[in-house]
Formats: sequence, structure tokens, C-alpha cells
Amino acid sequence: MPRLENDLTTLGDAARAYLDRTHGLHIGGNVHDTARSYELKDPTSGLVFARAADASAADVDAAVKAARSALAGPWGSMRPNERELAMLRLADLLERHETEIAEIETLCSGRLLANTRGVDVGYSAHFLRYMAGWSTKLAGQTARLSIPYIPDGEMAGFTFREPIGVVGAIVPWNVALGIAVWKIAPALAAGCTIVLKPAAQTPLSALRFAELALKAGIPEGVINIVTGSGAETGIALVRHPDINMVTFTGSTAVGRQIAVDAAGSFKRCSLELGGKSPVILFQDAPLERAIPAAAWAIFSNHGQNCCAGSRLYVHRSIYEQVIEGVAEIARSITIGSPLDKATQMGPVVTQAQQKRIHELIEAGKAEGARVVVGGEPIEGPGSYVPPTVLTDVRADMTPVREEIFGPVLVAASFATDGEALSLANASEYGLGASIWTNDLDRVHHMTRRLEAGSIWVNVHNALDVALPFGGWKNSGMGADLSETAVLAHTKVKAAVHHYL
Repeated sequence: MPRLENDLTTLGDAARAYLDRTHGLHIGGNVHDTARSYELKDPTSGLVFARAADASAADVDAAVKAARSALAGPWGSMRPNERELAMLRLADLLERHETEIAEIETLCSGRLLANTRGVDVGYSAHFLRYMAGWSTKLAGQTARLSIPYIPDGEMAGFTFREPIGVVGAIVPWNVALGIAVWKIAPALAAGCTIVLKPAAQTPLSALRFAELALKAGIPEGVINIVTGSGAETGIALVRHPDINMVTFTGSTAVGRQIAVDAAGSFKRCSLELGGKSPVILFQDAPLERAIPAAAWAIFSNHGQNCCAGSRLYVHRSIYEQVIEGVAEIARSITIGSPLDKATQMGPVVTQAQQKRIHELIEAGKAEGARVVVGGEPIEGPGSYVPPTVLTDVRADMTPVREEIFGPVLVAASFATDGEALSLANASEYGLGASIWTNDLDRVHHMTRRLEAGSIWVNVHNALDVALPFGGWKNSGMGADLSETAVLAHTKVKAAVHHYL
């Protein structure tokens, strides 16, 4: 039986030294202590391993003022190429501290060390370098004007892109530092400053990242980190009158409330929300690739992906073969400590999340879903959930409708392309979808008609820095990644010159 609890003695010296420190807020380049703090618990054991500062509304106000001061001061006066070089240095520093940051992130979240290395460090460094290049490439337009009510003389028009201002960012725990960098990097490239609130469960990697930013030459106050609960710290950030834009990744319910709160002061919002992404296997799907991909589309990161392939729809001619193949993979997955290289799946982030996942599984069983594999709690102090496959599902069942955010797959068969399309679109969400076929006509037909922001063909969850990632319907508005994210952090100014 693999070890379920983390062995903290395996952590490197740098990570252990960081965990032993006092973890205050990062405001204006300095560590700020708070009157309140809260416990951080290891998801594998439930044991407390550190404490984090619990920011008040006054602390949030101090962070916003520091960001506003940096925007009006050293950061706002930096040339674009200077911002670019600072971001490139930050990417190098992030890679240099790979082991330390990955271990910190794994301990907080329960995610596999390979995942936190590859995504939170590796992908983030790649994204920082991509966004750094945009610092010098933001440009306006020119136009020769012909305004009817000013008939005499010649006029020219110009547009400028300027930073939108101070950005408030709120990120979840499932890819804590990775998504934080998704928010920070385009803001920096556009010349904005930022106040970021990480999830209460996973604050440490963002705090460490802000320290590295100072070493990279990014001025004090450009990146500020406030830790605490969404109920107080997050609300104070969204409602602050001097925040110009709110960018959020998280649940649809919270995103909807943020949009309401931000509307009062006309803050711009970018909201990447929940998902219930379908994986559709047609009769000509390359099963040697499609079956493992369908399994790992849901089981990777313990199912804690907003675009996880949580709904599987398979042509009835291959349905039984696919379900058995996915179930066989689920049965073979090694569950254990995320610090252990042999582990393929660790715990979900908290026992509260574990309880919610099992409640949704039980709801599905009560409504008639059949459990092929998994479905029962793993006893012990850690928040583990086994890979689970539910079949015989209908579109109106609770685990089909609701985002479970755990390693739970629901599956059904279809007979025609039209039925597959109908099943896939029968959701309030529209974040991602994948189709598996070699029929080019079918690819084009389905791609145009699937209601999702990202469509993948013969692959799932392929996110590239050059492509926007955002949702349709209740999966949000706006987009992360790509030029789209940078431009969202700018405002356009128009100027007219009348030549005398």
C-alpha cells in the first residue's frame, strides 16, 4: 500500500526554510503582519504545517494604495523594454527556484510534484517570457479623418493603448501559482500594477513569487499579495473604489457575484468560471490514443481542472470497449503522497471538497447512475477520492449538470452526430470540448456548433500561450492567455490633430 501521508523530511532545505518563516502579506515590497492568521493544513494528513495572514479590508486598502503609488511612480515611468527585461529576469528566477516552489505548492494543494514543477513553474516561466514580449508591441492606429461638420483643413486621428490601472486578481487553489501568473503576466506587460488574492488554502507560492519579482527588478508595489478568505478579503478587493479591473478564476456562483459587485463602479471584469467539458468519441476515433486521453482528461490533477473532460460521450458501436478501457486505467492509478514520484493521484485540496464530491456521487447513484469503478470514500485523515466512473447517466442527473471538481467521470452513449452535439451542448457551461475523429467534415461541423470557448480535436486540454482561453455561457466572460489577455488590461485613448 503506497504511503498516503506526506513525508516532510523529503522536502528540500529551501522549502523547509520557507515554511518555517512567518507568512505575512506582501504589500509595497514589504512583509506586513496582520492581527489575524489562519492554519494551513496538509491535504494528505489534515495536519497543520504553517499559518498565513488573514487580511482585513484595511490591509486590502493599503495594498491598493501601494499599487496606485507604483503605477504613478517607478513602474509607470519604466520604458516598455525595461518592463520586458524585468519579466524575463523573473522567469529565469522562477526556474532557478523550481524545486522550492514546486514543493511548497504540492504541500499546500496536494497536487503531484511533477504537476507543480511542470505547470506552476515550467509553464509559468514560458508564459512570462511570452508576455514579456508584448510589453514592446502594444500599439495604436492612425487614420486620416473626414469629419463632415468641420469641412476646412486636414485632420489626423491617433489611438493609444494605455494601462487600465490597478488590477484586482482572485485565483483558485487547483493550479494556484500557474493561474496567478496567468493574471499577473498580462497585467505587467500592459504596464498595470496588481493586487492578487490567492486561494486561502494555497497562498504561499504567490507570496514567494512576489519576493522573486523584487529580485528581478520589478519595483515595490507593482505586485501585492493579500491572503485570506473570499468572504472578507476578496470582497474588499472587488469593491475597492480604486481598483480598475477585476480578473477572477473560480466558481460560477462567485463569479456572478463579482460581476454584480464590480458593476456598481464600472470595473472591467474578466471571469473564467466553471466547466463541465464534454469529450466526444466517434466511431472512427483512434482508440489507442483516445481511451487513455479520455481517462486522463478527468483524472489528471485529481479532476481539479475547470476544463476537465468530466462528461464522456461515446458512439454506441464502441461504447462498451471505451468504458472498460477507461475503467481499467482508473483501477490501475496509484493513489498516495503527492511528494512520492510513484504516485499518480494525490488528495483533493480539503476534506470539505472531498465531502462535496462524494455527496454528488451519491446523488448520481440515487438518480440511477451506475458506478463502474470507484465511488466509495477512502478512509483516513487525508482528503482522498478514488477515480470514479458513472454510466447510464441522463442530462438531468445532478453529477451531469453540476461541476464536481474531482476525479469523477460521467458517461453515456450516442447513435448519431446530432445526438452527440445535443448531449454536449446540454449544459449551462461552455468552457472546453474535445472531439475524437479523423473525419474532416465532421470536425468542421462539430467545431462550429459546439458551444464552448475552446474546441480540441484528437486532444484534450491543450492550452497554448498564443491562444485565448475563456468560456461561453456560465463559464464566464473575457479570456486568459494570448494577446487577448494583454489588450484586456489596456484602455484606448483617441486623439484628433487639426493641422493649422
